[in-house]
Amino acid sequence: MKTSEQPNLRLVFGGLLLVMLLAALDQTIVATALPTIVGDLGGLDHISWVVTAYLLAQTAVTPLYGKLGDMYGRKVVLQAGLIVFLIGSALCGQSQSLDELIAFRALQGLGGGGLMVSAQAAIGDVVPPRERGRYTGLFGAVFGLASIAGPLLGGFLTSDFSWRWIFYVNLPLGILAFFVLAATLPSVTERVHHVVDYLGTALLAAGLTAIVLAASLGGTSYAWGSPFIVSLAIAGVLLLAAFALAERRAAEPVLPPRLLTNRVFVVTGAVGFVVGFALFGAVTYLPLFLQVVKGATPTGSGLQLLPLMGGLLITSILSGQLITRTGRYKPFPIAGTAVMTVGLYLLSTMSPSSSLVSISLFMFILGLGLGMVMQVLILAVQNAVDYSDLGVATSGATLFRSIGGSLGTAVLGAIFANRLTSELKSVFPGGVAGHAGTGSQVNPQAIAKLPSLLRLGYLHAFTNALSTVFLVASAFAVIAFALSWFIRQLPLRETVASPDMADTFASPRGSDSLAVVIEQIGRLDRREGAREIIRRVALRAGVELDPAACWLLARLSGAAPLQIPDLAERAHVEASTLTHARDRLLELGLIALDPDATLTYELTAAGHSTLERLTSTGEERLKDLLECWRPDEHADLARLIASLAHEFFIDDSALPEGIQAPVTAVAS
Repeated sequence: MKTSEQPNLRLVFGGLLLVMLLAALDQTIVATALPTIVGDLGGLDHISWVVTAYLLAQTAVTPLYGKLGDMYGRKVVLQAGLIVFLIGSALCGQSQSLDELIAFRALQGLGGGGLMVSAQAAIGDVVPPRERGRYTGLFGAVFGLASIAGPLLGGFLTSDFSWRWIFYVNLPLGILAFFVLAATLPSVTERVHHVVDYLGTALLAAGLTAIVLAASLGGTSYAWGSPFIVSLAIAGVLLLAAFALAERRAAEPVLPPRLLTNRVFVVTGAVGFVVGFALFGAVTYLPLFLQVVKGATPTGSGLQLLPLMGGLLITSILSGQLITRTGRYKPFPIAGTAVMTVGLYLLSTMSPSSSLVSISLFMFILGLGLGMVMQVLILAVQNAVDYSDLGVATSGATLFRSIGGSLGTAVLGAIFANRLTSELKSVFPGGVAGHAGTGSQVNPQAIAKLPSLLRLGYLHAFTNALSTVFLVASAFAVIAFALSWFIRQLPLRETVASPDMADTFASPRGSDSLAVVIEQIGRLDRREGAREIIRRVALRAGVELDPAACWLLARLSGAAPLQIPDLAERAHVEASTLTHARDRLLELGLIALDPDATLTYELTAAGHSTLERLTSTGEERLKDLLECWRPDEHADLARLIASLAHEFFIDDSALPEGIQAPVTAVAS
């Protein structure tokens, strides 16, 4: 890519990162604002739906957006998703009841799911294949940043402005991103024909919604045995059964039935479901405890969640490094689910007298466990499936975790509401509970002003209800621990041997196998570096050239005549570096002065032969890395390998470190 195009690429990538940040933030930004929202709007029994509605809607549409982007262009689909997201955000800020807020959060999620998938896919429209892994890695970092910053930002906006600003803040940022992308993101004319599985998507969304509604409303708004709850439960089961049947007949199913015969996919999907269940449940209800029981401000409760995220980051990084060194990934989900179980159980022992130090320690332990599990599940799936299923298996793994988050938040919310109602009836005489800010509302400020005896009774009931939530979550973690022993340890392919933060915070993505391979090769390149790759290829090809000479040989092979000073200026490299490389090429007879142009060089027959040998050896190296995915049987994979083998030799990062400023990609 030319230097003049660089500012546009920076703008495009900045806009895409902003879009991803907006969508990811809204998964957790409401957590620290929930007590204030419920105190304002009421509806404590259905507090979990403020989170669940967004997650459920986002999960349901994720498989759809990727294929729509292929069919109609990423730009228009991304802009449409952004408009839906912003409309939902504006309406959320205007909500006058909890029911309205839940409905508008679902609308916001319908747009948010499209933002994540389309933003990641759009990178392929503006970045060369070998560079994409570097950029998609930053998406994972942004997703992780949002998971950490969401509760903190939500608390700050709620404390210093209003809870409505956690939604209004999306508007100026989203509008800026919309116009940046409108001006800079290219409208790709090439279209990919897909048979979109609308029926499967609709059945999956309807089935999940019915089950989540039954779990959330049962025992609170309706009795568990009421015809409405029973009908919802039956409808949910029947709709999911119909989804399974529809997938057998779909040309391009959301979840191919053949994946369910892959034991690694099934087991990791089940473990991922529980991880999502525990993570979103904890993030939703911990701020509630910290504000109501410990008297923290919304901002303070966000800060007090940092031990959870800190523990997660530590073990995510360490487990990735250890997997790279040992080649073994199975021990980590086993240890992680065990530690996660301990952390959730310890959280269930919290009481009004618990110190902040002990609570922080419990959250830190939970984070340590989560960090050892999340990224390994993606790695294990990618390592166990055929190339043709690589994309859909990767998206399926994150889909299960999203479903777990949706159902877990609703189920834990129903348990909390039922237990709190029961506890309050046993603690308070009739009519007193209403004065405590209980029932449908909970207001931390009002609770703090209660007479001492009533306040202690309320906090005791509230703590007991939350203890049950974490105790149930720990029971689910025990199930995940048992399941993790059944994950098969397979030899790692080199392209997926080192998980990174993008896997830890893997967001839903499209089901393009080629995109997953490109991302993995990009990560491999980041680990080795372009100079080291070229050095190895030259050694394997028997070519006695250093990386700078190989780079210059490839640059001089183009049709346009190039002078060394001009090339050095364009590549931001010292002229002496290229002069030394030129002299070496002249010495070996690989280039000669161009008789038709002044001070320019052209490749000799030996030069063309040497470059062809380097390129073909690079192709062989990539084929070796992807051997388990049989590149010779997949035309798109073969074309990618041929393209990447040439790109390695024209990357400016192959030049000596510290004096070049790459022009082929934004520094990342």
